Amino acid sequence: MHVMDLGQRAGAVLLFGGPYSNLAATHAVLRCAERGGIAQDHVICTGDVVAYCAEAAQTVETVRRAGCAVVAGNCEKQLAARAVDCGCGFDAGSACDLLSAGWYAHADAQIGPEERAWMGGLPDVVVFEQAGRRVAVIHGGVTNVSRFIWPTSPEAVFAEEVETLRDLLGPVEMVIAGHCGLAFQRDVAGVLWVNAGVVGMPPNDGRAETRFATLEDGVPVIHELSYDHGSAFKTMQEAGLTQGYDAGLVSGYWPSEDVLPPELRRVDLASG
Repeated sequence: MHVMDLGQRAGAVLLFGGPYSNLAATHAVLRCAERGGIAQDHVICTGDVVAYCAEAAQTVETVRRAGCAVVAGNCEKQLAARAVDCGCGFDAGSACDLLSAGWYAHADAQIGPEERAWMGGLPDVVVFEQAGRRVAVIHGGVTNVSRFIWPTSPEAVFAEEVETLRDLLGPVEMVIAGHCGLAFQRDVAGVLWVNAGVVGMPPNDGRAETRFATLEDGVPVIHELSYDHGSAFKTMQEAGLTQGYDAGLVSGYWPSEDVLPPELRRVDLASG
């Protein structure tokens, strides 16, 4: 397990996940950091720099140039290993599994040896201290990088992750995660668990705005991110990535909800 310890972070920290090859959204969240006077070494990405959208290589270049810390997501691990799929663990034959084949192949074709080597060197956990709190930043779960942990997941799921983190790191008072695509906060298993959301895809709420988080004086705040989603949609269309995630950038709804627990799906789908 590769751990990167950033030490003390006294000023505001900006945390964002899932750039997802969405270059417009990546530029937008980095501009938020600049406007907020947040230093490059106070910006942390929870991983999956590359995924659904069209501009994988450009998004990786932008994130690397920004100088922020990046946690290895499952997409980074899979691309570094030259694996044949994204490693999300979708059920075979499910809509998410079938849809992932198109965007992963597109990303795989764009990413070169240098980018793969960078991905292979990324940490599994980033840790820092702020306002007397020790904060661990992960992707999905520390037990499994592609573990989907939802706002409605049982407390035992969080407890397992927290116990594993404390065995690895010692005391931890807050966890920042990503991967599931939904931003949330939950006091559970003796920690404040914060999912910073993702910037590259809306949280299946019918609006195009995405999410990121800031942490100042130990207090997390989840923010909406407005960006030029129309240009990201157009770029996906031009690249032939028309399996549904392109439309999701505009509609605010995912092309499939089969990865979601039933209680988090839209009412019409959950009841149907």
